[in-house]
Amino acid sequence: MYPGSALSAWQLAIMAVVVVAALAAWLTLVSLAARDPRRGSAATDTGGRDEETGATVTQLPPGDTPSGKAA
Repeated sequence: MYPGSALSAWQLAIMAVVVVAALAAWLTLVSLAARDPRRGSAATDTGGRDEETGATVTQLPPGDTPSGKAA
């Protein structure tokens, strides 16, 4: 090697810090992507919410119309 071509210690330290920071960011992103979605997210909210809220569904007999509505 030529005498002036070697990297100094601070340059090697900066390179190491950049590599470690990039690895930490990548591992963080991978772990966030692999997590289960939150309970209230749209991905898991595909079914009805009747069970959660305690709402009841009433069905009218055939031929009946709700009060206040024309036939």
